[in-house]
Amino acid sequence: MPNRFALRARVLLPINRPPFEDGAVVVAGDRIEAVGRWRHIKRTFSGEVIDLGERILLPGLVNGHCHLDYTHMAGLFPPQKSFCDWIKLITEEKLLWSTADFAESWRAGARALARNGSTTVADVESGPALLPKVWDEVPLRVFSFLEITGVRSRTAPEPILAEVLEKIATLRHERCSAGIAPHAPYSTTKKLLRLTAAAARKHKLRVMIHLAESAPEFEMFMLRRGEMFDWMRRNQRDMSDCGGVSPVRHLARAGLLSRRLLAVHVNYLARGDAALLARKGVNIVHCPRSHAYFGHCRFQFEKLVRAGVNICLGTDSLASVRANPKQQIELNMFEEMRTFANAHTEVSPETILRMATVNGAVALGMKGLIGELRRGAFADIIALPVPSALRRTYEAVLEHSGPVAASMIGGQWAIAPD
Repeated sequence: MPNRFALRARVLLPINRPPFEDGAVVVAGDRIEAVGRWRHIKRTFSGEVIDLGERILLPGLVNGHCHLDYTHMAGLFPPQKSFCDWIKLITEEKLLWSTADFAESWRAGARALARNGSTTVADVESGPALLPKVWDEVPLRVFSFLEITGVRSRTAPEPILAEVLEKIATLRHERCSAGIAPHAPYSTTKKLLRLTAAAARKHKLRVMIHLAESAPEFEMFMLRRGEMFDWMRRNQRDMSDCGGVSPVRHLARAGLLSRRLLAVHVNYLARGDAALLARKGVNIVHCPRSHAYFGHCRFQFEKLVRAGVNICLGTDSLASVRANPKQQIELNMFEEMRTFANAHTEVSPETILRMATVNGAVALGMKGLIGELRRGAFADIIALPVPSALRRTYEAVLEHSGPVAASMIGGQWAIAPD
């Protein structure tokens, strides 16, 4: 018989329906059995009731893109003159780190996400040797996307992909799973992208890639020139795939655009790219603080939404978040939501919260299971304090700062209520 109890709170915000007062969620095992007003729930419920009092209950936040193992790089790199300079800096820094350094950085990032309300994270993993050990050490629901490149190593694409697929086949976990992450169009070969697309279809794997992130990347593919084009050519990358094609169209040629793809950033679009992404069902992950750090052009949210693209939010890594001398920077989806709200004042708080919950669930193939409070979903639930003058629930959620009051993942307390 699964453990069964009811959580009661002043306000319930299910996401899939408007917020309401004096709500309750019945949890049975790792799933949600019922959601509703307490006066209705109590008519048929018998069992333990945990009254959280002056709290807002909502689904745990879904972080659509992160680099947990870079957490301890926070504040190391001030913004550079060029995107390529930043890539070179972080690449050099990684060479100085041991496996133990990356593991501790990963754990610190995961702890911060849990403390700040995330219950699910889509993480790019550059050190697959860390898995599955680190999965067992944190309560989060983790989708680890194993990173592959292939330009600088001069390794043929077939063994690169075979090694990743072999690792994925060994990973079995009740809460976590793995996918593939070709780093970016500029740092991979067209053959590796084609093979990745075929493998994803065959094995039903999700794929994550940094796409159209910077102006130099866009210039490289569209115009066959610029600092990234010159840098990649010096690294003996085959540049025959560049010229007259956007990074988005480049992925289309490789067959990689699909509903299984999480395209991260997508800041620079050519004519027709938004419609193509929508037609293929591609999910976009926008990382507001990272976007501000690099000073990219305005994120084309309105154009993408009009086209019908699913857009979710992610934190990226702390290596691309501006250091604040007055405040320790952490992985925190509330900060990402506020940064997005400040940059896109026309977008409603409700829409922004959906980008941090149910939209991420859609991107990860978990719609109905995470990112909303509904019957049959996993019991991934967080609790926030109710402001003294609560008038607008969505605004109150976006304004929340500090650790959450409580967090539950799969029916188990990750952060127990006080």
